[in-house]
Amino acid sequence: MEMEVSLDELPSALLATIMTKLDIASICSLASTSSTFRSCAKHILSFLPTFHLLDIAPSGELLRPLLPPNRSLKSLKVDCGRLDDSAIPVLLKPSLHELCLHNCADFSGKLLSEIGTRCKDLSAGVIGSCYLLSIRSLYLGSVAEKRGRAIHINDLEELLSSCSQLEALILMFDVSLFLRHNFARVWASASEKLTSLEIGYISAVTVTELLSPNLGSHQSLNPVQSSVLPRIQKLCLSVDYITDAMVGTISKGLPLLTHLDLRDAPLIEPRVTFDLTNAGLQQINQLGRLKHLSLVRSQEFLITYFRRVNDLGLLLMADKCANMESICLGGFCRVTDTGFKTILHSCSRLCKFKVTYGTHLTDLVFHDISATSLTLTHVSLRWCNLLTNHAVYSLASNKELKALDLRDCRSLGDEALRAIGSLPKLKMLLLDGSDITDAGLSYLRPSVINSLLVLSLRGCKRLTDKCITVLFDGCGMLELRELDLSNLPSLSDNGVLLLAKSRIHFSELRMRQCPLIGDTSIMALASMKGDEAGWHGSSLRLLDLYNCGGITPLAFRWLKKPYFPRLKWLGVTGSVNRDMVDALATSRPFLHVACHGEELGADPYDISDGLYTHDYDEVDEFEQWLLEADVNSEDEEMGDAENNEVLAV
Repeated sequence: MEMEVSLDELPSALLATIMTKLDIASICSLASTSSTFRSCAKHILSFLPTFHLLDIAPSGELLRPLLPPNRSLKSLKVDCGRLDDSAIPVLLKPSLHELCLHNCADFSGKLLSEIGTRCKDLSAGVIGSCYLLSIRSLYLGSVAEKRGRAIHINDLEELLSSCSQLEALILMFDVSLFLRHNFARVWASASEKLTSLEIGYISAVTVTELLSPNLGSHQSLNPVQSSVLPRIQKLCLSVDYITDAMVGTISKGLPLLTHLDLRDAPLIEPRVTFDLTNAGLQQINQLGRLKHLSLVRSQEFLITYFRRVNDLGLLLMADKCANMESICLGGFCRVTDTGFKTILHSCSRLCKFKVTYGTHLTDLVFHDISATSLTLTHVSLRWCNLLTNHAVYSLASNKELKALDLRDCRSLGDEALRAIGSLPKLKMLLLDGSDITDAGLSYLRPSVINSLLVLSLRGCKRLTDKCITVLFDGCGMLELRELDLSNLPSLSDNGVLLLAKSRIHFSELRMRQCPLIGDTSIMALASMKGDEAGWHGSSLRLLDLYNCGGITPLAFRWLKKPYFPRLKWLGVTGSVNRDMVDALATSRPFLHVACHGEELGADPYDISDGLYTHDYDEVDEFEQWLLEADVNSEDEEMGDAENNEVLAV
């Protein structure tokens, strides 16, 4: 007779080996199940080489025991939304090579200077040997954005001068607050190994001054200096205006550049001296090294375009595009089929092609694409309103397509779905605002629906509850993880009940602006049964129900624990009952509750290489392990809010 041995009775060394293969969330989840696992987790946290915790924003008290002294720690990624300067000693370790700190709004500029002080080259004697330990990759997001916090130029200078091994730097905040002349000066001390730079916001004039010659080290005897950042290969900037002067300076000052990503969002219509023209476009990629180019004019503040660029500009640029693998063009309203077609036919290595606001782009651009040697894997044609089903038929000749974004191409219908149904490797399909029907979705069966990870049908107003049956009835277990059914006026609770019965392990479900969605939908989703293996409860990490007309305060009972154990993002209408929304946020402090209609999470449909690498399998015990809270007290708080609602009625 064989004896059964429980997992926590295994040798501690074997348990530790197994647990080191898990991520931080899974380690902590396992630690919550027994004292043996808890002891093992505490031990391995002292020598793990990576610590990544971005799904929740822990407080300093919760983070401290998770980051004990650890000389082996090389990579640290944390959401700092609940942290401030007092957490600096906990976060900064001299052994780090990669540091990513998101949502640092409550930190001051001291964070930058302390990173320089604590993470610069340090000599650490270990058994008689000397090791150089220094930051190679650094990401800092939203630093000092909270009122009362400030960053001084000396903080930036300490960071740049001390991290001499820095290879990649991402400063996702507004650096225009620094004085321009000082800003350019301090970059002269930046690491000579820096090859990748991304800045959240900077003025075009500052970029031009920063990368202009003669701003290099004053110690050089050469009177004509190259750029202070001569080794940069990847540059991503968000600026006030993309201008000819800035583009020209970048092209001349960064000879090794292979990746250029520029985005602007003008507050007023730019004058000719502060705009991109055909002449500026001609200066891009003079050495022919670029593999990725993105030029986007955002309409965040003003409906505006690159009005001074036409087909001639793209024709001039196309001469140097032979090595391009990815091109993104946004806001080129005067470019016609001639310009876009020239780009496609000049870039034989092109894999990713993205155009937004292509107001003159028509089906003719893709008419003979099957005759080219192109192997497109990612195509995005958003707000290209002249496209019809014929363009999709032509694009479908690329059987390697993995991502297809056709949002707001309103002339597309069921015949486009027929063509899309022939794409066996498609992972992401976005059809927002198209003229498709329930019957048309049947073309995605049986092959495409089995490969999809992301599907968006937002604003496809002809769809009804029947679309759920057409897509998912009898499909078995699908890989689909993100589904957007927002703004479907005919989608009701009956459709959501069918969705719940499908047992698909969705991680993100968006159903905002659906007037017929009510409490029944929430109850159905909360009660979802995963599979016959035994786990119960919804797998959803994001649920957007903003402005769904049938939701009442009753639904909030199904949003508290133990329902939706994995939920991290929730969108609701705050006016339903402010007290209950506040009580829910208090009882589940790691749940981001959005009440004002904002889109949840990061841009879910940004076509990038990392799109399909999310981990969808983290379990709910992690939150329990961190909180160590009394569930009864949380239920009492929610109960008080419910009682108040009853009394009000």
